[in-house]
Amino acid sequence: MPELARCLTLFRYVQAVTGGPVAHIDQAGSYAVPSLRGDAFAVQPGSIALRIDPDGVASAVVEHDKGTDSVTLRLLDADGRTVHQGRLLSEGDRLLAGLVGTVDAGAPAAGPSAAPEVPAWENGDQLAQLDAILTDGGAARRRASGRYRGTHRAIDVSVVPAVLDHVCSVGLPIGVAVFAPAAMQACSGRLHVTDQTIDGRVFAAFADGSVEIDLAGVRACHLVRSTAAHGPTSAIELDDADGRCVAVITQFGIVGEDVHTAWEDLATSLPDA
Repeated sequence: MPELARCLTLFRYVQAVTGGPVAHIDQAGSYAVPSLRGDAFAVQPGSIALRIDPDGVASAVVEHDKGTDSVTLRLLDADGRTVHQGRLLSEGDRLLAGLVGTVDAGAPAAGPSAAPEVPAWENGDQLAQLDAILTDGGAARRRASGRYRGTHRAIDVSVVPAVLDHVCSVGLPIGVAVFAPAAMQACSGRLHVTDQTIDGRVFAAFADGSVEIDLAGVRACHLVRSTAAHGPTSAIELDDADGRCVAVITQFGIVGEDVHTAWEDLATSLPDA
């Protein structure tokens, strides 16, 4: 991980993308130091916040496309699949990339981390819930949701566009995290615009990035309430057809008490599925 962190933070202006066919996040800026599953996590405006499962990310490579003169940094898993990519937007970064080859991610040499006897999410805070998703898409947690000590209920996925439209219209800041295998990218702030296409694709634009969700690919939607900076905090979780959580809409970190209260009032009003 130290090698990977140094590699990412070298670059000053990047178009960073994480996700898949159901949800993806596209953000421009510079990388904050990536966090590992189990470590502290913060989302700062203007910075690209990545959280990584070190058991799943094996290396970082820089690819040069001579046809388009573009340079892209990719994080790869052990099978060579891209779990995150960042296109270098400045000439200085592209020149610097010429000095960077393949970088080992610094994954533990002893093999995958041992699972605790009691999964951390069962009695855990918001970050424990995010890390459970980061590990396996949250599939094991969802199957055992009856053991969760906090609030967990299925809600109607069709309300998601209305939720985004509402927070945009009233200026309520929110946080969104999008997942790919072994990687999570998150941003937060006020939405500047939202939109929905006739085929069910929903767009939400922040100051420095955007999120796209294909509602047709969302199989289930859950409202999960767990402890966070201001006490119990609700998160809208979207699952794909394989039962893996692909996106979370919530509040990250310390926000104004009025923001937290408004978000919880909105979450409480959402109808069951």
